[in-house]
Amino acid sequence: MRIEATGEFSPAWRDDAFWAGTRAPLRSSTGLNPAAYTDPNFFDDEQMQVFERAWVCVGIAADASPGRMLVRSVGRRSILITRNANGELRGFLNSCRHRGTELYDSDCDVASTLRCPYHRWGYTLDGALKSAPHADDIPRDAFDRADFSLASVRVEAWGVLLFACLDESTPPLREWLGDLQTRMAGYELDDWQPRHSQELDIDANWKLVSENFQEYYHLTWVHPELAKVSRVDDHYRYQGAGMYCGQTTTPVSGDERDDWLSLPPADGLDESDAVSGRFVAIFPNVLLSVLPNHVFVMQLDPVSPGVTKETCTWLLPKSGADASDEAFEPTRTFWLDVNNEDIDIVQRGQRGLTRGAVPAGPLIPRFEEPLHRFQGILADMMTKATMSDVVIPGGDDSSEAARLGAGTNPSPAAVDSR
Repeated sequence: MRIEATGEFSPAWRDDAFWAGTRAPLRSSTGLNPAAYTDPNFFDDEQMQVFERAWVCVGIAADASPGRMLVRSVGRRSILITRNANGELRGFLNSCRHRGTELYDSDCDVASTLRCPYHRWGYTLDGALKSAPHADDIPRDAFDRADFSLASVRVEAWGVLLFACLDESTPPLREWLGDLQTRMAGYELDDWQPRHSQELDIDANWKLVSENFQEYYHLTWVHPELAKVSRVDDHYRYQGAGMYCGQTTTPVSGDERDDWLSLPPADGLDESDAVSGRFVAIFPNVLLSVLPNHVFVMQLDPVSPGVTKETCTWLLPKSGADASDEAFEPTRTFWLDVNNEDIDIVQRGQRGLTRGAVPAGPLIPRFEEPLHRFQGILADMMTKATMSDVVIPGGDDSSEAARLGAGTNPSPAAVDSR
């Protein structure tokens, strides 16, 4: 379904002139206008244009277990996610078809019926209306229960992630992800299980958090310890066609620190996956770090222009699922330390954009190409009236220009070496 906007929005960012620096070729491009990070009207419009049209990450796939009801926010909307009697994912708007009452306010266990707390209308796990108390006492004209099923929402799992999409005109998830499914097939992510999760509130716009993850320009100065296992000179491009931005560290080093290598690796990895770290930002709101022995996920939920809720989840493969807390602790602590460094710098960025609001500066091609790609997707989502006009980015070619000075990957991913 297409949920239309309410309220008045400034027309500036609906005009292509607002995005001129963003859409310029990489070598002459600039970052986003500060209003994209600070303006409340931009934020409201972004909720509609981006989060209510995109495939949005709403959690970890393992959370959607049989018998469990998940309550999630997508843009301005609340949705329910469960599984039917056959174990198939189902999603609905969190609103009763009688008078619109919120059905559930938090995650919970459910049996075979979804029940409205107000007048006790009941729905099957497929959303069909099965009971409407006293509706037949004085029969209504042409009251057909089939006309009052819950409003459905597309939900789908890929690997360790759970996605939802409110707009029926948006391409299927497989097209949204592009070659990412092939690119990461060797990890067999469907089998990885959550080990630990925690939530953080960050005083910064969600885009600043994502953009910080996408580039390694800041690595040496902000993350001196991370730079020992993910060295600047070992970074390469890792992206093809799809709504994502990616880079890889090959190899992940254990010379000075072995935090990322302390757990047993997943079974069956090829020679590239076994020595590399994959860092992928799936538009709009999920940051995925895949190492040979663990996955670290950051799900970003915008709260306001200057506040983001970040849900961090660590997942382990079958080979490491029985690791003791002591064995897991170095990996957990390392990511928390790195994330705290990132939080500090993106909050400083938010303050600068809010209090200074200087015009956007140039992007540095070798390090910030993913930002150019990400911001180009955002420009399309904010200016295009229909999803059919939004362009899914193509893949990189094998030229020196595409590598942007990063050199030749000594252990390229299989999809890039064909």
